[in-house]
Amino acid sequence: MKKRVTLTFPKRAIQMPVTYRLAKDFNVAANIIRAQVAPNQIGKLVVELLGDIDALDAAIEWMRSQDISVSFASREIVIDEDSCVHCGLCTGVCPTEALTLEPQTFRLNFTRSRCIVCEQCIPTCPVEAISTNF
Repeated sequence: MKKRVTLTFPKRAIQMPVTYRLAKDFNVAANIIRAQVAPNQIGKLVVELLGDIDALDAAIEWMRSQDISVSFASREIVIDEDSCVHCGLCTGVCPTEALTLEPQTFRLNFTRSRCIVCEQCIPTCPVEAISTNF
């Protein structure tokens, strides 16, 4: 089973090897989608957890016992078609090629099923046509 979660770490837990512990202690794979971690600051990780349902539940319970906030991601990227100028800047930063330009028309295509909601496209858009529904 897969679960996408956002982990928020308190300052004191920022040095904890969480992804290692998930793999070693719970047999849960953690694919890091986005990370914002720095010493002496609150850290955030967006991860996709993969494992047995019971192992996932145990891992999430363990993280919460370590004062790591766990929230389930249900966000999606939203593109405002009226604002988009189809410049293609977002396609250059999209790691999964969910955003592409149509070769014939040079119009932006968004393949939602490929999107991992890493949000790299949001600050890249010069007209702020990309956001999340969160």
